[in-house]
Amino acid sequence: MNWKNRRYTNDMSLSNKGDTVELSGWIDTIRDHGQLLFAHLRDVSGVVQIVFDPQVNASCYAIAESLRNEFTVTLTGTVLEREGDAKNPNLPTGDIEIEVSDIVIHSTANTPPFVLTEKSILDDENMPFRVDEDLRLTYRYLDLRRPSMQHKLKMRSTIFKAIRDFFDDNGFYDIETPVLTKSTPEGARDYLVPSRVHANQFYALPQSPQLFKQLLMCSGFDKYYQIVKCFRDEDLRPNRQPEFTQLDMEASFIDESFIFALLESLMEKLFAVVGKSVQGPFPHITYHEAMDRYGSDRPDLRFGMEMVNVTDHLTATGYKIFNTIANANGLIKGIKVDHHADLMSKSFLQEELAKKVVPSFGGKGMSWMKVSDGKLVSNIVQFFSDAEQAALIDSFKAVDGDVLLLVADTNHHLVNDVLGRLRLYVAEKFNLIPQACIAPCWVTHFPLFEEKEGQLMSIHHPFTAPDRDITGMTDHAELLTVNSRGYDLVINGEEVGGGSIRIHDSETQKTVFECLGLTSEEIEEKFGWFVQALQYGTPPHGGLALGLDRLTGLLLDTDSIREVIAFPKNRTAGCPLTHAPSVVSDDQLDDLNISVNVPVSESIL
Repeated sequence: MNWKNRRYTNDMSLSNKGDTVELSGWIDTIRDHGQLLFAHLRDVSGVVQIVFDPQVNASCYAIAESLRNEFTVTLTGTVLEREGDAKNPNLPTGDIEIEVSDIVIHSTANTPPFVLTEKSILDDENMPFRVDEDLRLTYRYLDLRRPSMQHKLKMRSTIFKAIRDFFDDNGFYDIETPVLTKSTPEGARDYLVPSRVHANQFYALPQSPQLFKQLLMCSGFDKYYQIVKCFRDEDLRPNRQPEFTQLDMEASFIDESFIFALLESLMEKLFAVVGKSVQGPFPHITYHEAMDRYGSDRPDLRFGMEMVNVTDHLTATGYKIFNTIANANGLIKGIKVDHHADLMSKSFLQEELAKKVVPSFGGKGMSWMKVSDGKLVSNIVQFFSDAEQAALIDSFKAVDGDVLLLVADTNHHLVNDVLGRLRLYVAEKFNLIPQACIAPCWVTHFPLFEEKEGQLMSIHHPFTAPDRDITGMTDHAELLTVNSRGYDLVINGEEVGGGSIRIHDSETQKTVFECLGLTSEEIEEKFGWFVQALQYGTPPHGGLALGLDRLTGLLLDTDSIREVIAFPKNRTAGCPLTHAPSVVSDDQLDDLNISVNVPVSESIL
């Protein structure tokens, strides 16, 4: 074997007919046709058919008879053109095959725990791959041999390169920030790292490089970016991991319009990388408008079905539930499902949606009506006057065959949340979302604070600039009316990134900390070093972070970000491959002055 002579399978075509080539890779499939033995050879670039003919080389054929799936080999052979019907139009190398004259087996292989070949998928793109995810993660090194998985990770690499090229071309500096840092409250739990040198003290793994990138602006670097690992100890979802990769960027002497234009240009480039098209400027929608129309601060704009407020039309209705709620400063809202009256049976509406789905979202119930012959039809329509029915039809711009789904409660937030979830549920169940559509938007004007159990909390983080001067404000009600200069980039109902214009003066920063309930002593202990840095001529600045696992998954149409991460954790934040997290020895714990509730010797892996 001479690595200089190696060729990759997908580098070859009919133009190489008659050439002698050397290939290395894995045996993907084997078919014994009696006098001839066929196989597929797989490498990182693709697969090619190879053939062993005892008339060409009997000793080589004898070796080939011992081949099994996943054997690692190097072979030498001649490129031949396949005969007419033997050509495979689904394979890039489907017009050729390699007649093998010499083969070396580098290593044999046990029978894999699941089938790795994707030949059937190449022949039929509708052929599903169904293997338990934990089994795939346990043998991730085998799972990653599959061409579809390799394609995703190779595309991830291409996407990341495009990001770096883009920011380099726009004058940004790639600067690393610390991984071992100080624990600061940023909304999620920190992963803590005990210090051996500093007894009983801890570092934290960064939830983001937030404060360091702001310090880089203080340092005068003007434009910074970084593709960086971040860590958050929070519950997992299909689009969330305990460790994740984000694009972090920050710039000085800019405002929101700079961020919008820059990121829209980046998105145009990244979607083009995967053969899709998206074009700015993206629409802007305020946080309050998003909640009012879609029940979510990450609205999916690929389809309509916007929420409609009909409370004012039903203050005198004979339907007691609605009457009571409307006159108690409550909220009655609904969505319209176009032309689905025949597809949504009474049983489905009542037994499935009203009694199961809506309660699972936290709602107390749901009312429904269909439109037929210009009138409303349902089991409650007799309680509504002709004028009220006409007002409902007009409010929803409903026509025959439409279905109205209504949710009511004195808790406005609950109504928006439940109806927003119901909107997505119905759209997904009835395939109302155009999958080829790409619908980005900016969500802006978030509240600066939210109140939980009487305590103010930051909606984004405490370094987000308010949209007006809050110095001297102490009343919670007044502070809750203040919006931030924050913004989220949302694509197809997924928040792929968020950022803000930052606070760049120390007095405003201290005011925000005080609003969050921190005492002067706590501010000094946790953030004194940062507040001090703001006192040395900090420029106005702002930035954004993009979740690259989530964005890559969206670009490649995957159901989970685990599909675009080489070695992800599973749904319980564990690694089936390495069995992390795991116990450590008593000696290691002693070095760190740490004790555990259960002795290591009694722990169960």
